[in-house]
Formats: sequence, structure tokens, C-alpha cells
Amino acid sequence: MRIILSGFGVVGQSLVKLLESRSDDLYARYGMKPRLVGVIDSGGSAEDRSGLDLNKLMEVKKKYGTVKKYNKTKNSQTGLDLINNLEADVLVEATPSNYKDAEPGMTNITSAMKHGLHVISVNKGPLAIAFPSLMELATYNQVLLRFSGTVGGGTPILDYAKNSLRGERISSFAGILNGTTNYILTNMEKGMSFNEALGDAKKRGYVEADESLDLDGLDAAAKLVILANWIMDLKVTMPDIKRTGIRNVTTSDIKNAAKKNSTIKLIASCDKDLVVEPKEISLDDPLCVNGTLNAISFTSEHSGTQTIIGRGAGGIETGSSILRDLIDIRQEISKL
Repeated sequence: MRIILSGFGVVGQSLVKLLESRSDDLYARYGMKPRLVGVIDSGGSAEDRSGLDLNKLMEVKKKYGTVKKYNKTKNSQTGLDLINNLEADVLVEATPSNYKDAEPGMTNITSAMKHGLHVISVNKGPLAIAFPSLMELATYNQVLLRFSGTVGGGTPILDYAKNSLRGERISSFAGILNGTTNYILTNMEKGMSFNEALGDAKKRGYVEADESLDLDGLDAAAKLVILANWIMDLKVTMPDIKRTGIRNVTTSDIKNAAKKNSTIKLIASCDKDLVVEPKEISLDDPLCVNGTLNAISFTSEHSGTQTIIGRGAGGIETGSSILRDLIDIRQEISKL
């Protein structure tokens, strides 16, 4: 399986480490020999049609901050150049999420599909902005689009809802889908002010470079769009979400909730409407998880409500979700 990797930050590097450490296991268990034939980062690209040396790739990235110097020739091809010029089977799209125009991920994904490549995206931007049309494009080009790392990182939330609840009709769901805001609100429960809690989260590297993605609920809204489309078969995009972030939550709001044996969490919900907003929830509610944890409750017609809890992000967790999608694609192809 020949792979082009677009984006070589924490997630991309975590994937490479997993491919290196699990190569024997992947072949023994799934008959899979993944080969990275091209990598693109913000500084340039590296390519080798017979497969890149993964250890050398990591060393070059560490030394120069870019993969550009992997090849002796100066390599400044764009992701699009690699997609157009390299023989490959799968594009892994791991560039940062952009909710304005979803670039460069959108162009990378659509071009890859038109070239007959299957796509794994951990970039939420294109899916948040154009989920229905991307699924149609995948069907039209007879390729697979997988994205289990976009919601829940290494916690298989999308797989659980789609597969474990197969045969059931999910009528609604609600959850904490952003670990950063959950960490901030947890610290506010402990007595910190909003600014103190935000400062602590920044120090720990939990907050996105553009803090509005977390604080204004954009990240949670993007995940809600993906869940609503994938699980409920809705055809929605970001403008369909009613969204309120946590900037206006005060310590007095938290204290008032505590008097009622409750707390405040940023909840993304899909019932009659699609909403992201701070809500008072009981301390006994299964969704009431602390720190950077994510939790989501699915309510179905016959099984009642089931909750899945896990870590929402992290390089190695998201890298493992890409590996899960690669295995899924391999197994789907082998059925043909």
C-alpha cells in the first residue's frame, strides 16, 4: 500500500513512528506492507517511489525542521504535485484544520479522489465545510474516504456509533467533543478564573494556535457536523450549527451550578437542532468527565443511552486512528 502523507507535524510524525514499530505486526496480521512514497510539509517535500527510509525521514525533519532536504535535489513540490505525479494508493491528509476555505486540505482531498486515491483525513476543515459533497465525490470516483481521527482522536467514537450500534436507530446524541474547553471549565470548577484556566491550558500546549477554534466552539461544531452526517445521515455543514463558546462563562455561573449539584460543560448535541453551547449538567451525568477527556452519549430506540469516554486528542492517539483507517481500507479493497 503506497501512501502520500500531506502534513508532517505531530500527527504525521506519530504515524511514521507507528508504521516503523508495527511493520512486522501489520504484515503478519493484515498482510499489509505500507510504504510511504511521498511526504509534504510546510517547508517542502520528500519522495521515493520505492518507499522512503522512515528513520532517515525523521532525522531530516528533526535536524532541519522540514523534510525538504531528504532528497539531494532541492524538492519544493506541493502536495498537489505529489498527488499528480506519484503512483500511490492512499492520501493521508494531516494538514492543520482551516474552517474558512478548508485549504490546502480541500484541494488535496478532491485531487486525490479524482486520481483514484483512497483518502484518510484527520483534517476536520474540508469535512466540516463540505462533508456531503466529499462523500458524493468519493462514491463517484469509487474510492473510500475515512476520517475516524477527526472525532475523538484515538477513541473510536465514529466506529462505535456506526458499527457497535448497527441495527439500531440512533435518535439523538450529545457530548463533550473538545478536550481543551473541558480542561478550562474543570479548572474553573476548582476556583480558577477563566483567564487563569486559559493561561494554564496554553502553558500545557492544549490550546490551538488560533484560540477561537477552541474557545468559540468551532472545533466542537466541526466534530458535530462530521458526527451528524456520518451517524444520522444528515446533510449538514458548519452554517447549520447554532454555536456559542465558553468565553462568557464566569466563576459565579460555575458556583451557581455547584449549588444544584451540577457543573457547566461545553456540550455539542444533535436532537431536533444541532447546537454547541455551555450547558448545566448534573455531576451524576455520565457526560460529566473532567480534564481533557471527551465523552459522548448516544440514545437509540431500543438500547437506551450508551456513553463512550476517552482521550480526545494527542499525536500517537490520532496516529493510531489513521492506522485503523488504513487497515479498514485494506480490508475493504480485499473484498473486491
